[in-house]
Amino acid sequence: MSAAFPSLPSLNALRMFEVVARHLNFRLAAEELGVTQAAVAQQIRGLEASLNIRLFERLPRGLGLTDAGRAYSSSVRGAFAMIDEATRLLRPQPSQLTVSVTPSFAAKWLIPRLGDFAESNPDIDLRLLAGDRLSHFQTDGVDLAVRYGQPPFGAGLNAELLMEQRLVAVASPQLLAEKGVPATFAALQGFVALHDAHDFWPAFTAALFPGQGPGTARNLRFNQTSLAIDAAAGGQGIALASHAFVKDDIAAGRLAQVFPQQLQLDKAFYLVWPRKAQQPAALAVVKAWLKEQAGDS
Repeated sequence: MSAAFPSLPSLNALRMFEVVARHLNFRLAAEELGVTQAAVAQQIRGLEASLNIRLFERLPRGLGLTDAGRAYSSSVRGAFAMIDEATRLLRPQPSQLTVSVTPSFAAKWLIPRLGDFAESNPDIDLRLLAGDRLSHFQTDGVDLAVRYGQPPFGAGLNAELLMEQRLVAVASPQLLAEKGVPATFAALQGFVALHDAHDFWPAFTAALFPGQGPGTARNLRFNQTSLAIDAAAGGQGIALASHAFVKDDIAAGRLAQVFPQQLQLDKAFYLVWPRKAQQPAALAVVKAWLKEQAGDS
């Protein structure tokens, strides 16, 4: 009993009353509250005794609210809603940040790392927007983008290098065990070349086997790098992909690097964001985390 509120019943009993009034069932109320059905019934009996009024009617098939109970439950629910709102306002709201990435970058690099980000930054609500179309910062509500190419990316945009693009050829270890590692240009023609939309195979082959023609290898073409990587892991052929995208698969033995050579490209992955005076509070944190992750790639 509170001196400031002499008529106030036990808050625990009121909480149980609100739940029972909502379910009109002791068992369901007990499940929601994580207590025994007997404990709920005891609290309700004690509340009715302290108020000296019946709140529930014991019906043959469950419970019903009396007129007094129905009016009281409405007031108690409103009071709890006010307490809930006041408590919510005390807590800082999570900072929201929308990041635009390509589907392959999301699937093969970013998503496997997001658990680490969420654990380290519980106060940031990160939203991913994955798509092949370049998102517009203003109309799509994007705060930060990871884009592949060369700056500048547009007027009024900042760009900062995230990681270089270093291509490697990968295949399933089982495929290489069956057919052998292609040490010559002729041997490479015995494998299916798995292409993505970038079509890096001519440049990679020219760097690996100078003076050779374009090649006569069988081809499979995908519109997503991630699909070509998955096809390689499934033993369908050899794919070219950024080392950062396949590093974990190589370490886990799902993929093997076919040749030790890597092809360094002029284009790279950049962090891009609008140039404006007021930046989201979480932007610097997300950028720093992405650069830290890229340093391990």
